Amino acid sequence: MAYESTDGGTGAGGAEPGASDSLRTFGAVVQALREHAGLSREEFGTLVGFSKHTVASVEQGRRMPDRDFVERAEPILGGTGALRRAAPHLSRQAGLASWFRQWARLEATAISLYTYECRVVPGLLQTEAYARAVSLDVPPLPDPEELEQRIAARLARQELLAVTRKPPTAFSFIVEQAVLERWTGGEEVTRGQFDRLLELIERNWNVEFQVMPLRQPSHAGMDGPMRLAETPDNCWFAYSEGQQNGRLIANAKEISLLQQRYAKLRSQALTPEDSLSLLKRSRGAL
Repeated sequence: MAYESTDGGTGAGGAEPGASDSLRTFGAVVQALREHAGLSREEFGTLVGFSKHTVASVEQGRRMPDRDFVERAEPILGGTGALRRAAPHLSRQAGLASWFRQWARLEATAISLYTYECRVVPGLLQTEAYARAVSLDVPPLPDPEELEQRIAARLARQELLAVTRKPPTAFSFIVEQAVLERWTGGEEVTRGQFDRLLELIERNWNVEFQVMPLRQPSHAGMDGPMRLAETPDNCWFAYSEGQQNGRLIANAKEISLLQQRYAKLRSQALTPEDSLSLLKRSRGAL
């Protein structure tokens, strides 16, 4: 992903979405059965009511098959029940860049997640409209199917914010003020994004949000965005990301260094209370 997300992780600019093993396997079975039936993708697509491009995306493991796709494909491809039985076990990794998937698996079970972001609003906090604007900002432009997969994957990850999880994940976000004042997507999208942030901060007691002010002479985040995750067995991992690549960090010394930087960033950013006040003033000015 070019941005999170991300929450790849962040946005997902022009990244190629990664396919999970289960989606890849399901797609290979669909392709084998289709070819055994002597059908081209276009012919099969006509029979099930989907385009040949959608059929290709399913067969290549890039798209989660719709329920209608499975139900219509089943009798056409032999009626064995194999597709219907396999569909509930598919894991939805579509829309996440290949280098982000390993971090996403850690993220899903983490008990603590820390994020410093200087480019975009973190993916876990984005509205659908903001996620769409970010995805369309960074070349190359995704095709419509890829765009929808990317946005759906990012929004699905936001379930991690729920306070009903056992145990709920403790979140810390530090976001540059410049990111909030960029007006990504325009005034209406920005207004909706501010509303989303305010709602989350005031409703979710497990979310701490801090703004790094525009003027901060001492800044520990000059090397770029970072994420830290604590697993249920209290091990820490980190993730860093740049143009068209990302890196999962497990080395204890590197993680210690990033933890020191994140602690410094927390002390340099506005307090959660002052950050909330700034968000409210900025929202009121829109």
